[in-house]
Amino acid sequence: MITRILDAKPSQMLQMSKSELLESIKLSEGRVIASEVIGKKPLFQQVSNSELATAFGADIILLNMFDVHNPFFANITENISGSVVHKIKKLCGCLVGLNLEPVDDNMSELRSIPVGRRASLETVAKAIELGFDFICLTGNPATGVSNQAILETIRKLPNEVKEKIIIMAGKMHMSGVIDDNLDQLMLEHLIKVGADVILLPMPGTVPGITIEDQKRLTRQIHQAGALVMNTLGTSQESADPETIKHIAISSKMAGADLHHIGDAGYSGIAILENIMTMSIAIRGKRHTYKRMAISVNR
Repeated sequence: MITRILDAKPSQMLQMSKSELLESIKLSEGRVIASEVIGKKPLFQQVSNSELATAFGADIILLNMFDVHNPFFANITENISGSVVHKIKKLCGCLVGLNLEPVDDNMSELRSIPVGRRASLETVAKAIELGFDFICLTGNPATGVSNQAILETIRKLPNEVKEKIIIMAGKMHMSGVIDDNLDQLMLEHLIKVGADVILLPMPGTVPGITIEDQKRLTRQIHQAGALVMNTLGTSQESADPETIKHIAISSKMAGADLHHIGDAGYSGIAILENIMTMSIAIRGKRHTYKRMAISVNR
């Protein structure tokens, strides 16, 4: 029997296959927390942002601005064998994902994005080699990432690659491309070419996105066989706790399977208390404190 992420010990999570992880998330009934972090400049000395995020209740760590060809994450100790990703897993006992950006070659902003952060067959293969559990095809602000570019990236990936790693796809905000919201046809195309999880901005984070909009899109995504991760990536990571609670409950009401909080708080991570606040709002203190307290050795 597959253990839901909500109850899984670190050793159980890290041993699951792709299909088992997806089923485990689904069985958790909308109570999985993902925290996005940047590892360039840590919030505190002697501890990494990934450790902080899991200490405050995250089940999944999503690395942003991470270059697969020059892997670095501040304050991840060097005396643990394996890649940086395996070190994070060993220290945090969590699942680890990676943002890759499918930027159009004609976009001038491309020059500022290292090759190791751009979405391609080469970087996806490298992500698998490094030990990532999933890749997230999305875009940082002003990068020019479009839904069409995300679609084309997935379409080009061989089936043997898609079978090895969970593929998340979508946008947390416009990423510099105006009026690029997902419609039903694009959703169907993304799932048909191999997206396992679709990203949608949480209600209240992007102008005009309501709970009813999210419920409708989420229902369509579930019917097509994929999962939904609602995202908070608009610097509201540093909002007051009441705002975080409101956004989190709206996300759950909309039907998301996973709930994401971004890295725009202090120094590449959300306000730490807001990770915990979101978790408590989504699944209560019982599951939140258990995730915060559980040993990575279990």
